[in-house]
Amino acid sequence: MADHQESSVTLPSDPASVSAARKYVTRVLTEWGLPADAEVADTVRLVVSELATNAVQHTRGQSPTFTVDVRLERDEQLRIGVTDSHPRLPKRLPAAVQQDNGRGMVIIRWLAAECGGRLSVQPTDEGGKTVWIELPWTAPVQT
Repeated sequence: MADHQESSVTLPSDPASVSAARKYVTRVLTEWGLPADAEVADTVRLVVSELATNAVQHTRGQSPTFTVDVRLERDEQLRIGVTDSHPRLPKRLPAAVQQDNGRGMVIIRWLAAECGGRLSVQPTDEGGKTVWIELPWTAPVQT
C-alpha cells in the first residue's frame, strides 16, 4: 500500500461547483474504500459543501476558481483542503439569532472535532489560502 494517495480538482467559483466538489470527493473516497453510507462520509460531504460554498460566496468574485485537494496519508489520516486565491482568511462572524450565515467555520470545526479531527487555515505562496480539514481514516484502503 502506498504511504500517500492524493487527488485534486479545480472548479470555477460558481454555485454549481459546490455540488460538483461534493460529488468529486465522494467518488474519490469511495474509490479509496470509504463506503458511501459510512457516517463519516456524510460528515465529509457536509464539510466539502461548506468549504466550497465559502470559496464561492466569500471571495466576492476575486477568486475565479477554487481547488479541492483530497489526501490520504499512511492509511490513517484523511486531509481535505479547499484553496482559493482570495487573500482574506476566514473569520468567525458574530452569530446573531436572526442571522442565516456566518456559522460555517464553526460548524466545520465542530464536525471535525466530533470525528477526532481538526480544522486549519494555511496561507498559500500565491497570496490565497487553503482551509484544511483533517480526519482519522478508519476504512480499509483500496488500491
